[in-house]
Amino acid sequence: MSSSPHIRGGDAATAAVGFLVVMEFASGLLQGWFSPLLPAIGERFDASSAALNWVSAMYLLGTAACVPLIAKLGDLFGHKRLLVLATASVAFGSYLVAFAPSYELLLVGRALQAPLAAFLPLEFAIVRDRNAATAGRSIGRLVGSLTLGAAVGGLLSGFLLDSVVDNVGLVLLVPAVLMTICLPVVYFLVPETTVRKEGTVDWAGAVLLTVGLLGVLGGVSNASTWGWTSALTWSAIGVGAAVLVVWVFVERRVQHPLVDLDVIGRGMRVPMLMALLFGAQLFGVQTPCALFLRAVPETTGYGMGVTASVTGLILALFALAMFVGASVSDRLARSALTVPGSLALGALLSAAAYGLMIVVPGSAPLFALWLVVAGLGGGVVVGVLPTVIVQQAPPDSVGIASGLYNTSRTAAGAVSGAVFALVMSSMVTPALTAGGKQIPSASAYHVVWAVCAALCVVTAILARKLRSPATTTENDKPTLADGEQVHA
Repeated sequence: MSSSPHIRGGDAATAAVGFLVVMEFASGLLQGWFSPLLPAIGERFDASSAALNWVSAMYLLGTAACVPLIAKLGDLFGHKRLLVLATASVAFGSYLVAFAPSYELLLVGRALQAPLAAFLPLEFAIVRDRNAATAGRSIGRLVGSLTLGAAVGGLLSGFLLDSVVDNVGLVLLVPAVLMTICLPVVYFLVPETTVRKEGTVDWAGAVLLTVGLLGVLGGVSNASTWGWTSALTWSAIGVGAAVLVVWVFVERRVQHPLVDLDVIGRGMRVPMLMALLFGAQLFGVQTPCALFLRAVPETTGYGMGVTASVTGLILALFALAMFVGASVSDRLARSALTVPGSLALGALLSAAAYGLMIVVPGSAPLFALWLVVAGLGGGVVVGVLPTVIVQQAPPDSVGIASGLYNTSRTAAGAVSGAVFALVMSSMVTPALTAGGKQIPSASAYHVVWAVCAALCVVTAILARKLRSPATTTENDKPTLADGEQVHA
């Protein structure tokens, strides 16, 4: 085999990583862009607080459906090629979001932005192909730029809306322009990978998985509108579940399955369940927290009444706290705490923060402190848990295991977002209205935070059931293994 990939591993690899860092910063920026803008989006389209959960839920539904297929196509046909297509979809969806004449079309745009979640897996493969020896360090930079972008995005979008342009459509146009700039960067400056996975596309498995996930998650997500006792709700959930059962049978019988289900062995069940539970609270709580920060106490009797820019600042602090937690997670896992202990510590920190939000919401600075504590704990968990997933997976199935880990988190986030929307639309105070719309009661937020705290406690309990892996838990190594399996 030619040694050219290693010869190219100097300046070419550094340049490739630099361009991808810009891409991932833009990706993080877009992911953090929406939370401070939710109240303004609601006013623009006359959408209720419960309906605004769909801004996040639609994106999460799309990621659960498209990421496995995009990753598989990248293995087969080239990761840069799929990165270009994914970037084009995100750019188009971002323009649709900015110019949407209706709330329904805005949600369609959010679905078209879902391939954003496939950026990292594709980029992992590209940087490893450039220089395998430095891939771990390169991937760390990509993840760091994603986190930084999310923090800056939340801060910048609120600032623009409050201080520069009083038009949410123009603020939503910024990520669209940024993604448009990223498109030629990927096409002209990012190299293609040279290794291809043998096999064919499991189109039957892809269609079945997509239909099944959308059926189950779509039924759950629409339950607040259709009603939890509606035949339509349970028909969607039932059909989706039946399709997923068929998908399992198909995947076990085709030669080149979309997802190799055999990677879910006995040692993978507990960490996968932990990923699902912790992902549910991590993704589902963001919209309620943003809405609580913006709620005006004089009108609702609760909330912090802060501006969009302050909301963005507080959410940016949460993102930065997660970055800090993830940065120290490997050191904690290799200390006397061990991997199970560090996971339990992180989950319990988050649980304590949610409890304090209920008991002592206090002022905006105090509420921000609780979010920082939740972010620190969450960062430790998201920093250590992928390591456990990778170490428990068979050596030739690390990529598939990592993909299932990501999909389980996003799917759980979509479900929790829908359930929290139901809570907020059901628990209202009749005396509180704004423009004819009922406003969720303070108890609705308390229920959301209590559920999140309970999920974190269960995660901590499950952490104690994990086998402590070998001495090394360096974050670079599992991530590099993920890049290696993309080329398997």
